[in-house]
Amino acid sequence: MSRTEAPPLPEPLRVPVADSHTHLDMQDATVEESLARAAAVNVTAVVQVGCDVAGSRWAAETAAAHPAVHASVALHPNEAPRIVHGDPDGIARQGAREPGGRAALDEALAEIDALAALDHVRGVGETGLDFFRTGPEGVAAQEESFRAHIEIAKRHGKALVIHDRDAHADVLRVLRDAGAPERTVFHCYSGDAEMARICAQAGYFMSFAGNVTFKNAQPLRDALAVAPAELVLVETDAPFLTPAPYRGRPNAPYLIPVTLRAMAEVKGMDEDALATAVYDNTARAFDF
Repeated sequence: MSRTEAPPLPEPLRVPVADSHTHLDMQDATVEESLARAAAVNVTAVVQVGCDVAGSRWAAETAAAHPAVHASVALHPNEAPRIVHGDPDGIARQGAREPGGRAALDEALAEIDALAALDHVRGVGETGLDFFRTGPEGVAAQEESFRAHIEIAKRHGKALVIHDRDAHADVLRVLRDAGAPERTVFHCYSGDAEMARICAQAGYFMSFAGNVTFKNAQPLRDALAVAPAELVLVETDAPFLTPAPYRGRPNAPYLIPVTLRAMAEVKGMDEDALATAVYDNTARAFDF
């Protein structure tokens, strides 16, 4: 089986569910094809997440055109240092760029602010901190951008979507210090069970992706086991993090049932009950 070949459609869920975090603009299929495949397995809503100004504009436009799509807009944590310090190696999708300094970051944040005001934009993110891909020189720009996104989310009454990679303590510190929005979602939750208890106490939503099915992901499953059902979401982060047994092949919203069924087993819940809870939680988190 080719690793580039799309996995087959799983058995449809009996209860509708939502994909709380996807990147339709990075997938091979058209939006219409992606939504049709998702609907065929009862994934009836998706949250399309922007990672830069151009992607956030696209997310907002796509949500305006498709009732099943809800937009979240932001500068990804790794985007902020690229804007400020430049990207001579062209790591970002837009290719190499010159340093823009603080003024360029302010300009980009102003665009995100304007998009966040739109009715069909339901979230601000993915934002947060990423110490895996960004070195110490980029941390200040990341935190400044993160704090600005928190303020934007609160001012517009939108959900805050957190990207947290190798930065758990600092993400929690900034949320405490700045004051988290009423609805905060940890996308692709990556903490352990103790952090899940901290998030639960704060009322943060925890969204689990296909990596919860990986053999080496027992700490994630332990976190899912203690996360309250009323705070759990499911996502693809497609085209990334394809669940087992399709790991390494392209991910898409139609594969949500694979991850959700694995999650139900971890939580000892009936599949339909978890799907119902997840849909309700996602609608509550993103106000749709």
